[in-house]
Amino acid sequence: MRTFAGVVPRSGGNTEKAGEDMSNADAAEILVQVLAQVPDAVVLVDEHDEVGFINPAAEVLWGLTASAVQGRHAGALFPQGFRASGERVPADLAGHAALAVLPEHIDGLGASATDVPIERPDGAIRQGALSVCEFDVAGRRFRAAFVKDVTDQQRQRDEWLRLAMVVNSSDNGVIVAGLDGRISFVNAAITKMLGYELDEVAGRRLFESFVGLHTDADAVEQLHRIAERQPLVDAFRHDVLLYTKAGRPIWLCIGMTVVRDDANQPVNVLAVLTDITLTKMHEELQQKVLDAMARELPAAEVARILCVEVERIAPEVTASFLRVDAEGRLFTLAAPRLPQSVTRLMDGEPIGPCAGSCGTAAWRGEPVAVTDIATDPLWTAYRDLVQPLGLAACWSYPVKGTDGTVLGTFAFYYRDHHGPVAFHQSLVEIGLSLCALLLERERTRARIHQLAFRDTLTGLPNRTMLEAEAEGLLKDARNDGWDLALVFIDLDRFKRVNDTRGHATGDEVLCETGRRFKSVLREGDLLGRLAGDEFVAILPHCGPQQAQNVAERLLAAIAQPVVVGSATIHASASVGIAMFPVDGPDVETLLRHADIAMYHSKGQGPGGYSFFRAEMNRYVQEQALLEADLRVALQRDLLTLCYQPQFGGANAQELDGVEALLRWQHPTLGAVSPARFVVLAEECGLIGELDNWVMEQACRQLADWRARGVDIPRISINLSASDFRDCMLADRVARTLLAHGLQPRDLTLEMTESVMLSDEPMVASMIADLHRLGVKLSMDDFGTGYSSLGVLHKLPLDELKLDRSFVRDLDHSDSARALTATVLRIGEMLRMKVVAEGVETDTQRQFLLDHGCPVLQGYLLGRPMPADQLETWVRGVSVSSHA
Repeated sequence: MRTFAGVVPRSGGNTEKAGEDMSNADAAEILVQVLAQVPDAVVLVDEHDEVGFINPAAEVLWGLTASAVQGRHAGALFPQGFRASGERVPADLAGHAALAVLPEHIDGLGASATDVPIERPDGAIRQGALSVCEFDVAGRRFRAAFVKDVTDQQRQRDEWLRLAMVVNSSDNGVIVAGLDGRISFVNAAITKMLGYELDEVAGRRLFESFVGLHTDADAVEQLHRIAERQPLVDAFRHDVLLYTKAGRPIWLCIGMTVVRDDANQPVNVLAVLTDITLTKMHEELQQKVLDAMARELPAAEVARILCVEVERIAPEVTASFLRVDAEGRLFTLAAPRLPQSVTRLMDGEPIGPCAGSCGTAAWRGEPVAVTDIATDPLWTAYRDLVQPLGLAACWSYPVKGTDGTVLGTFAFYYRDHHGPVAFHQSLVEIGLSLCALLLERERTRARIHQLAFRDTLTGLPNRTMLEAEAEGLLKDARNDGWDLALVFIDLDRFKRVNDTRGHATGDEVLCETGRRFKSVLREGDLLGRLAGDEFVAILPHCGPQQAQNVAERLLAAIAQPVVVGSATIHASASVGIAMFPVDGPDVETLLRHADIAMYHSKGQGPGGYSFFRAEMNRYVQEQALLEADLRVALQRDLLTLCYQPQFGGANAQELDGVEALLRWQHPTLGAVSPARFVVLAEECGLIGELDNWVMEQACRQLADWRARGVDIPRISINLSASDFRDCMLADRVARTLLAHGLQPRDLTLEMTESVMLSDEPMVASMIADLHRLGVKLSMDDFGTGYSSLGVLHKLPLDELKLDRSFVRDLDHSDSARALTATVLRIGEMLRMKVVAEGVETDTQRQFLLDHGCPVLQGYLLGRPMPADQLETWVRGVSVSSHA
């Protein structure tokens, strides 16, 4: 093992030399003691890079003893190697007397530190700051390594670097100030947010560079006092309006925190600034707009408040807020800085593909940016209106409802050729939401008004609005002494349109009817829809002759065919007229009397009109009493069924079945015609209950006959059109048959052509369900109404009933005979049984038999009979046939 004997000479030699050697030894000893006291690690390495000495601090740093490393290669301690920098003695050794022995041998001491890792035997890594110096002693070259343990400082420095990176990457501004409130640090976000670099604000009071015209001076002063520890608070938060270097206002939420050291002593003040401009703008605008809306201010005033606030926040902007009406025209809600002479000229302009910024934005449904009004083709028709105002650019944004419909536009005008900056864009987004809220409210109000006062289908006034308007007109008529007519209009046979063509077609007919009626009325006349197919016209300043003229125009208007898709509908109406004041003093009485007159007209045949007369009341009262009695009769089982036999086979001698016919013997009126009370049941909503009663009684009777050996092959009943829109009809038929032990083939359901030709999916589905069930389906009164041979073969029919009007005319009409023969041939080709009803003469019977009619029914062969009489008759026929 090499030693540093050359550095510290051994004792011996002559006395003089020995004295010199003794002083060197003492000096070396002193040096060793000095190095032992140095707090930093010291390692001496010879010219062979072997370690000759380490001090106690080095032992601690490396975790090794001196004996373990002396004589080993320096690479064991410094794997990366080291070299001298040749500068000066490290500061930690400067001033030590022991160094007096070294200066003449030293080439240089390295003071510039290099970071090196220190690897310990336990695997731990420490960080050291290495300085190296070289020196010559007795012709030998030595190096001294001075290593300062900077592990903790490095860790702290890394933490500070990471913290600095985080602070500089934050979107929030960070300002650090001393306890005197003077700025010492700002992060990058402050520069981005406010436009100031550190050197522009360093040493200044925290916020004095950022105050402006509308800044709350008291709030800023309070922040300054807190920064200067007056009063003594550790945390504080406040929202303040400040200004950027460019003069732009910015709302900031400022949080102030006192930074304390390990001894809990304040050392700095930290201010964190968050941009809340959007939030504040939204809050202020929303508060003012919602407050205006809560106070029920008109839409134009709310819009004005919105535009004024936007222009206050961004003075360089001229704002406008337009609405789009149902016809696609623009109307100004607010444009405070634009002259009314300009806005009036632009009001009513249609939106379109080349209608300025606003009209085009509404047309496209997307923002439109025009940076030069003078040259942009979108402004060709309008530039002369705005250029004299000094406006050079306009950006417009569509205001959309929740359903995506364009309700209006919100626009910013500029005096120079540019569009909105990011600040303006955010202002637009806030404004658009408030514009949409306002227009949605107005649309909801209009919708509520529409629902409350308008018919939802035709858009005409409903009963509520009609009566309110009529009361006002009656009041004026009383005061001024003029006549007024109330005209009640009811479409004839409109139910058949719904039954055959479906409700969608019926709705189109009602809308077209409303448009036609409105077109023939005078300006100032009032037209409304009460319900269903009922319309009312109120005609002020109108005498009887004028009312008659109006009624004739109304009837002429509805008489023209109505085309809906591929269908052509021929409609007519019945009109009743009541005159004020002779027919009633108020709206309610006039309506009732006009309604009575309309029903009187309807009774005379379709397409006519009648003026009210007092004697008409009697008929209405009779109908009301008859309805009440019908309800009682149905509840108390006072109705009866008669059964008319149907004959088939050779010469129509065999009983083919019976048809159940409803009868009502009124206690005071006597026998009431089915033509009267069945129609009444349809009008008052009893028809479904009536049909159910007929089906139940007919099936019960057939089952009873079968049980007692009365041979009735099948039974037929009539159902109304409304029954086939009942989704439970097939189930009800099946349950009724099952309850009485009957088979589906025992029952035939008769229906009108209107049912079979209905376009309604529910009706078609129900007919299919009944066909699958197995009951027989018969078309009643075939040959009348809207029958169509083109669809007859598609229907699941088993039977056609030849209309009695054809049979009646067989005695004297060649046309009737030809039509009857044709129907019989159609039935034969489609394999449908044809039943001829209303056979009353031998001539009719013989013609039908000669042309192969399978089944005959009529008074000639057998009248409708009560059940017991039919039973007796059937038994008599049976006996005679077996005699």
